[in-house]
Amino acid sequence: MPKSSSIKVAKLSKQYRIGQRQKGYKTFREAIIDTVKSPLRLLQKLGTTVNLLKADSEKNTIWALKEVSFEVGQGDVVGVIGKNGAGKSTLLKILSKITEPTSGRIELQGRVGSLLEVGTGFHPELTGHENIYLYGAILGMDRWEVTNKFDSIVGFAELEEFIDTPVKRYSSGMYMRLAFAVAAHLETEILLVDEVLAVGDAAFQKKCLGKMEAVTKEGRTVLFVSHNMSAIKSLCSRTILLDNGRLIEYGDTSQVINKYFKAFSLQEQDLPEPKNIESLKRTKGSGRVITTTIALLNENNAYCNSFAIWEPVIAEMAIQSKSLPEKVSLWLLIYATDGTIKLSTFQYDSMPPINLVKKVHTVKTILDPNILTPGLYSVSVGIFGPGNEFYDWVDGAASLEIRPEFRSGKSFDGRLGETSLQCKWEFK
Repeated sequence: MPKSSSIKVAKLSKQYRIGQRQKGYKTFREAIIDTVKSPLRLLQKLGTTVNLLKADSEKNTIWALKEVSFEVGQGDVVGVIGKNGAGKSTLLKILSKITEPTSGRIELQGRVGSLLEVGTGFHPELTGHENIYLYGAILGMDRWEVTNKFDSIVGFAELEEFIDTPVKRYSSGMYMRLAFAVAAHLETEILLVDEVLAVGDAAFQKKCLGKMEAVTKEGRTVLFVSHNMSAIKSLCSRTILLDNGRLIEYGDTSQVINKYFKAFSLQEQDLPEPKNIESLKRTKGSGRVITTTIALLNENNAYCNSFAIWEPVIAEMAIQSKSLPEKVSLWLLIYATDGTIKLSTFQYDSMPPINLVKKVHTVKTILDPNILTPGLYSVSVGIFGPGNEFYDWVDGAASLEIRPEFRSGKSFDGRLGETSLQCKWEFK
């Protein structure tokens, strides 16, 4: 017997008008006075405005979603992936009824809970204790439900000692831990989750992932948006791929993730020169210091995105600071097409934080020799501030190919192992 559908989406579209608001708008009171004084003149103005809007509609609008259709069965856990600006968050906001669609239809069977933009609704002057009740109410929990789960929420956030302290005195990590703890204790038939696993430090992120795994085993329907492909792969049996507001594929998670990374990498292969990433949407970060460009170079310092095994890979980034002086540390992650992180390198493992004394600096990291086996890879870069505060995090900043050959030109021999390294050998 087939499952009943918890979520049905049919030809869903959302259009936004872009550009700045025109000057000279009147207050509601002034509009009423104008209507009384000269209704005909007002109607003429309205007619002119409508005509202008129609003429400008194509030029000044953008489709965040365009005719998206899919169904999610009861108890299914479905991932939603795509590049920044693909329409993922817009989709969840429409399903959460935060915003209305331009056209199309949605059907939701059961109570809906949303974990979107964790922490929205916290009041800085209130204590953590008081904000738990406030945020719980915003998320749709009644007072009895919050009281019943209060100890569990505080324990999960690991903030027992600070729960009666105003949240304006919390660090950013404490703030986000409390917000996630409240949101994670929602009990709904349908749960919509947007990038909440990027909160806190590594240990708390692991705890968040464990909580999400527990939710998925309770038989609830989950729609999970994330750039963390490892989390998508471990939690979701099926995944939706969006690009420029359109549904590209909906099916087995591994196949969809492979398609996403391969399509992205192929688009980048003919662009080996420095790539401007300043305008890309950030996965996380305050923006105090950002990465503006990235380029991959070979050992001859020539721009390149295709490398042989053991051939050095040089990543060159330009970083820009809004204030001086600043102390920062950088990191770089390399993802395989299945979403797993195959390599990570952190600048603070090799040297102290960098002192920024001018607005723009250039930073290089050298993978010499690279230990990646043949395939396509995606590169993410980021910047830490003091206390490991996220300043910047850009997923999909660049892509690279490792060719099935060694630096000597000899073909790769299909050896076992996820990595291959040329080591020193001794014989006596």
